[in-house]
Amino acid sequence: MATVHSAPYGSWQSPITAALVASSAVRLDEIVLDGEDIYWVEMRPQEEGRSVIVVRRPDGTRVDVTPPGFSARTRVHEYGGGSYWVAGSVVYFANFADQRLYRQRPGFAPQPLTPAGMRYADGIVDATRRRIICVREDHTVEDREPVNTLVALDPDAGGPGEVLLEGHDFYSTPRLSPDGRWLSWLAWNHPHMPWTASAVWTAAVNADGSLRLPHCIAGMDGGESIFQPQWSPDNLLYFVSDRTGWWNIYRQRAGQIETVTNLEAEFGLPQWIFGMSTYGFVAPDRLVAACYREGVARLVAVDARSGAVDPFDLPFAEYHNLHIDARQAVFVAGAPDTPQSIVQVLLAGGQTKTLAEGSAPSVDKRYFSLPRAIEFPTSGGLTAHAFFYPPCNPDFEAPHGERPPLLVISHGGPTASTSSTLNLGVQYWTSRGFGVLDVNYGGSTSYGRRYRERLDDNWGVVDVDDCANGALYLARLDEVDGARLIIRGGSAGGYTTLCALAFRNVFAAGASFYGVGDLEGLARETHKFESRYLDGLIGPYPERLDLYREHSPLYHVEGIQCPVIFFQGMEDKVVPPNQAEEMVQALRRRKIPVAYVTYAGEAHGFRQEKNLIHAREAELYFYARVFGLTVADALPAIEIENL
Repeated sequence: MATVHSAPYGSWQSPITAALVASSAVRLDEIVLDGEDIYWVEMRPQEEGRSVIVVRRPDGTRVDVTPPGFSARTRVHEYGGGSYWVAGSVVYFANFADQRLYRQRPGFAPQPLTPAGMRYADGIVDATRRRIICVREDHTVEDREPVNTLVALDPDAGGPGEVLLEGHDFYSTPRLSPDGRWLSWLAWNHPHMPWTASAVWTAAVNADGSLRLPHCIAGMDGGESIFQPQWSPDNLLYFVSDRTGWWNIYRQRAGQIETVTNLEAEFGLPQWIFGMSTYGFVAPDRLVAACYREGVARLVAVDARSGAVDPFDLPFAEYHNLHIDARQAVFVAGAPDTPQSIVQVLLAGGQTKTLAEGSAPSVDKRYFSLPRAIEFPTSGGLTAHAFFYPPCNPDFEAPHGERPPLLVISHGGPTASTSSTLNLGVQYWTSRGFGVLDVNYGGSTSYGRRYRERLDDNWGVVDVDDCANGALYLARLDEVDGARLIIRGGSAGGYTTLCALAFRNVFAAGASFYGVGDLEGLARETHKFESRYLDGLIGPYPERLDLYREHSPLYHVEGIQCPVIFFQGMEDKVVPPNQAEEMVQALRRRKIPVAYVTYAGEAHGFRQEKNLIHAREAELYFYARVFGLTVADALPAIEIENL
């Protein structure tokens, strides 16, 4: 029998190293079906974060499509997605370095199609008219907001593209009906985000490719969000709408909108990136879909005639990027003990096959902490949600009576949600003796529109209350040490972290990854897609400048009394480095312990393996110094001022 050692929480030796976490951080997404071939994109930290298109042939062989020197990643809306499409084994992709669209025929090097200064995403091939239809974002005019349009491109001659549709601030999801007679798309305008108010449109397609009779089918009134318009095999337009308070599936038939599903569950997601898909067609009246409820997803079969929904018996808790045909369902899936994977289900017999894993760690599952979904009371007599991961390591136990430090994670977005899929980044902490609380604060998705709207006009308040109240709830239950509560988060989660430290006296340390400190600066400097996001989360700018300053940690640094570490990519266009730098300078002046770690060549979210390793180890080093932990790891020393 293996010896179990007694050691304080936070000091346990773990086989889940920062290098293992980074090497296993391959992200899988953007599935495309082309005949019997299955394509997807792998983001590879070992290749400096390069995004590589991979194809799996019917015989099971896998081949990298994207050659060295290229990375399939678009910067439309900065967050990208929908970076490539395939027709007859010819791949069209946006290259990250120059944002030009390339055509890649089998056996040939990629050939550029489009000029510099234009960005492209979310395309389809109109084979009948020999053209590509896609979203274009025009950055050719300085000191002007980029212009978004839908364009048609010649797939052989290239060029900037002929504008098909213009006038709305944003477009996405152009899709042709199977008979080629109709085009559908999504559109929305400032100050809305696609999950607050968006619309699905259709237009008839003339023989010469021009459009006529553009018509708004649903949405655009400020109270309805539309997601994933898609044509059925018999040329009916389906889409997802939250008109009832939950994202359900609808269709248009004979000029009328019909309800397909009517559940208190979500068949849609916030459209942060292009190419998102939660359902597809097996047959004209039979769909396969991902259904989300309280942070957990199921894969279901939907009878479009009756609305009946029947779940598949599968061991996953997360499903996204679904692509369906008459033979198969292919999707990205994961579970608390299973890493994110590309999974194929053969619909005739129900056989399930894993085609690729984002990580395949050679770690005994006994080191994995399984999450417990918890509900806890929060401000206003409401209830909030989170996943709690207790410390877990079969080789160690803590001295009698000790309680573990708690790391509270505030997810990004903020309109998003956390996942319970196996995340070695979480297990890195729990296997060392930390508890982790991953919070789906008010404003998160998969709980209905009303829960999502809790954050309206209250960003920096509701999310902070929920993170603080979740930590205090576990402390009251004596499951964690109330004197060693830590909060961390990236992007919007970094903002929540800084607000929690400035406006609440709950946490003893914090870590902000490319977080927001000054909302006014963010409103002035961020990119087009999010430039009016804060209108709904805080208030209109500059009319409510008072609220922007009231909710900005930078103007309330006197409330921060504990050590803080900042991590920042120096190429970040979403949350520029000056956001972190101003906070660091303010804390320096007040003699608060502070560390500032920067990475050249990184943008919004770190992608390079060496930086992923360093950031995780630097964060552990910081907590070890702050709380006096003797850790088993050999960690790089970082400068912590004023400690």
